[in-house]
Amino acid sequence: MSESKLAGQFFDAAIGLLQRARDEEAANIADAGSAIADTVAAGGRLFAFGAGHSSLAAQDVVYRAGGLALMNLLAVPGVVGVDVMPATLGSALERVEGLAGAVLDSSPAKAGDVLVIISLSGRNALPVEMAMNARALGLKVIGVTSVAYAEGTKSRHASGTFLKDHCDIVLDSKIAVGDAELTHEGIEAPFAPASTVVTSALMQATMAAAAEQLVERGIEPPLLRSGNVDGGHEWNGRVMTEYGDRIFFRH
Repeated sequence: MSESKLAGQFFDAAIGLLQRARDEEAANIADAGSAIADTVAAGGRLFAFGAGHSSLAAQDVVYRAGGLALMNLLAVPGVVGVDVMPATLGSALERVEGLAGAVLDSSPAKAGDVLVIISLSGRNALPVEMAMNARALGLKVIGVTSVAYAEGTKSRHASGTFLKDHCDIVLDSKIAVGDAELTHEGIEAPFAPASTVVTSALMQATMAAAAEQLVERGIEPPLLRSGNVDGGHEWNGRVMTEYGDRIFFRH
């Protein structure tokens, strides 16, 4: 079978977006890495939040081989994935005002911690209020979003603002409104979203920047090893024991 023209076009589109993110967001990625390193060095905790498919990039840096052991998922029931039934409920919950405050108030997050909020559109009440409330509690907020949505759509929050308006640092994924890279004759809807690829890359680049910052300060980054490599479980056990009071995904 000959290679797929559309598959190749998707790779080209994704690579182009990754190159833009690398080049245009380099300074912001470095700033985000520094913020995370500052928090690790100061004894603080790290949290990541995303709703719907944006949660995939948040989960990708939690309890991950090669990842920082201190990154915790700030989970909002019903919006973490498409496993909720019906799946459309997750989208509806993103628009519920007050939910973010209730989750933050019952979480272990406190002043001095870092919260990474991932939302492609950044327009729904949940990520907007999550950022607003987190900053009010004294957390540093890193937003990973598509700035294009703030220019091409209307906010669904009462304030009329977007996630990007309530962050200390913003990482722009460069994804166009609609999150579909391809069109083709005979196919009515645009297709092939690339937001997960780019957003996950931004997250991993930020984690790499944080590790770089830590080692430059003489601090061993608290990284996890693969449990499928000899000695991995023993290594992870030591890391989790040493940093146990800042790791919440094992309780």
